[in-house]
Amino acid sequence: MLTDSHCHLDHLDLEKTDHQSLDDVLAAAREKGVSRVLSVAVNLETSQKLIDLAAGYDEVMVSAGVHPLQGHLLQEKAPELPEPDRLRQLAANPQVVALGETGLDYYYGGAQATWQGESFKRHLQVAAELDKPVIVHSREARKETLALLRAHWHRDAGGVLHCFTETWGMAEALLKMGFYLSFSGIITFKNAAALRDVVRQTPLDRLLVETDAPWLAPVPHRGRQNEPQYVREVAQGVADIKGLSLEIVAEATSRNFDALFIKQ
Repeated sequence: MLTDSHCHLDHLDLEKTDHQSLDDVLAAAREKGVSRVLSVAVNLETSQKLIDLAAGYDEVMVSAGVHPLQGHLLQEKAPELPEPDRLRQLAANPQVVALGETGLDYYYGGAQATWQGESFKRHLQVAAELDKPVIVHSREARKETLALLRAHWHRDAGGVLHCFTETWGMAEALLKMGFYLSFSGIITFKNAAALRDVVRQTPLDRLLVETDAPWLAPVPHRGRQNEPQYVREVAQGVADIKGLSLEIVAEATSRNFDALFIKQ
């Protein structure tokens, strides 16, 4: 059994796939042994849409939250900060297993760093109150991400840094805090040798696999739209790096998913 721990089903463009519907997308995933997917929200509107979508699928779980780049999106002025009460309302839904994705992204500069930091703190606060894990996005903000997590994250709630592309130093710091690390198709890219070294050092019981679909399709699908079925290639990449079987990696990462998101 494989689990895609991070994708964006609402961003899939079916015209760029061989599928006619989301049913087909999920059926293709099941044929590859992918029995569950976590579809992650990027703003409050899509959080509600994903909750409505998941109601029709037993294998789909969702998150609720606001992506840090929602404060960018070519706007000169940051949007309204997510209200904690609205986050609580959305995250209280039993189909919502996590808060996020949230975090910091300074790739386009730090002009909205204050907005991102406050939004991040609000997500961490609600996650702690509801005892639900937080899905963290971090890019070009290593030091600041760790500082905010150390100050505001509650270990009992749990957390994962998704699409991990950072150094082993950051990985080690997060692992010591009790975080999970989730790896995407990037680990299969030719120029990702340093990231593969991080995978090699990451304990199997703290590791998740994801697609981040519709982006970052793994080799040999690179250049195509990504989708949940391709998490099999990510898991195979982890298996090859660690010298393990695909079955062992699939079982371990699904067990880790349960421990983090299902609390079992």
